[in-house]
Amino acid sequence: KTQKNKHPSIFLLCYSITLNMTKKQQKQYNKYKIFVTNNRDSWFVIRQYKDFVKLFKMIKKQYPDAQLNQPQRKLFGRKYTAAFIKERKMGLNDFIQKLVSNPHICQHSDVRVFLKIDENQNEETELESGSTPVCLNSPRSSLAEETQVKPSDFDYLKIIGKGSFGKVLLARHKESAKYYAVKVLQKKIILKKKEQKHIMAERSVLLKNLKHPFLVGLHYSFQTTDKLYFVLDYVNGGELFYHLQRERVFLEPRARFYAAEMASALGYLHSLHIVYRDLKPENILLDSQGHIVLTDFGLCKEGLDPNGTTSTFCGTPEYLAPEVLQKQAYDRTVDWWCLGSVLYEMLYGLPPFYSRNTAEMYNNILHKSLVLKPNVSNAGRELLEGLLQKDRRRRLGARDDFLELKSHAFFSPINWDDLVAKKITPPFIPAVSGPTDLRHFDPEFTHLPVPGSLGNTDSILVTSSVREAAGAFPGFSYVPPADDAFL
Repeated sequence: KTQKNKHPSIFLLCYSITLNMTKKQQKQYNKYKIFVTNNRDSWFVIRQYKDFVKLFKMIKKQYPDAQLNQPQRKLFGRKYTAAFIKERKMGLNDFIQKLVSNPHICQHSDVRVFLKIDENQNEETELESGSTPVCLNSPRSSLAEETQVKPSDFDYLKIIGKGSFGKVLLARHKESAKYYAVKVLQKKIILKKKEQKHIMAERSVLLKNLKHPFLVGLHYSFQTTDKLYFVLDYVNGGELFYHLQRERVFLEPRARFYAAEMASALGYLHSLHIVYRDLKPENILLDSQGHIVLTDFGLCKEGLDPNGTTSTFCGTPEYLAPEVLQKQAYDRTVDWWCLGSVLYEMLYGLPPFYSRNTAEMYNNILHKSLVLKPNVSNAGRELLEGLLQKDRRRRLGARDDFLELKSHAFFSPINWDDLVAKKITPPFIPAVSGPTDLRHFDPEFTHLPVPGSLGNTDSILVTSSVREAAGAFPGFSYVPPADDAFL
């Protein structure tokens, strides 16, 4: 029998719904999307503020000594500003985290009903009739069946990338006419290489990316008997790798801007106890406005708390941290090593310990001193020394993670709130005329013929009523709540 977690993992997101009434009557409702992970199951629960208040009152009555704060009310006359919504969201998140971290309260029936923890729970026990749960891993979920997102819903226009398990295509959703990047993977190749765990980890991380501005977002995932489909944000400004090849190096302000956006994305993943492990220019895209977007989450490690370590040997040779090469236990600071390697490459033109001979390069990473030429500012060189510290315990970020980078002198020109809000004008804007402009994609891919079988309705769609690939990819299919559909 699988041992249960001490408490479920919770992540909370706020989004707004404005009811369509007359202008005088128009009212905005904020709903809260709670992402719950309990053992191997993950799901969303949608709740309103009043649901949290109701739960607070019930729990406080039965546990009067519990250190719980009532979720913040809107004071009379106070508007729903972005600052207020952010403040309330933080308060609600704190409230829920305290509930689930208390072993007694966590097992209380009201909390379990609120978070839909019991998989066989009757629908009538929901707190509010409008609080519709969306289960992501449970075999009971029928949402994929009802919505029936399927390959034939899309027109597949061009191949824009290839990988070990399949292709990435530019596709247009027939009904909405919106463009997406659709990643199509071959199940038999994944199973042959025994990589299904990495694929399911990628799907899990994509769901947690939600609305972060510098992480590629998942809109839908579904599967047929022989293929897996990820419907992702379409980003057509080109890989950072492509732009670095063309320009060789970037000026320091441009490199700083990209590094700041990468650090923000990595810090966000770390806050969700996720280590990225594969930061490299090929996995960093530019959108049409010039902002970076991290993609490819197949090597992510989930469930790694701030003091946790792991030991799986994975990554890309040029960017491997010394502790990974030595097959020692490593932690989230491997991501800061990778960031240092990418920043070094942006400023100097090559990764810091690069050699065409892989064995020599590994030896350099382990033993060679870092060479920093003076064409980079003192603050830049100091940051690189901190990030590329061979001893992970002394590496920048080892103590306070992303907070240490935010306060470093190299990033002093960056207003971090403006950065995340995309209020800083990017130093470079890729020339793209529209979504079908593929000039920043490799012609080696775009000239390939699109297989006609991709949108074939003859291929059986696997839903929750069909055991998915004999249990190899359970819970892969994902359809967001109706409010989020085809954003």
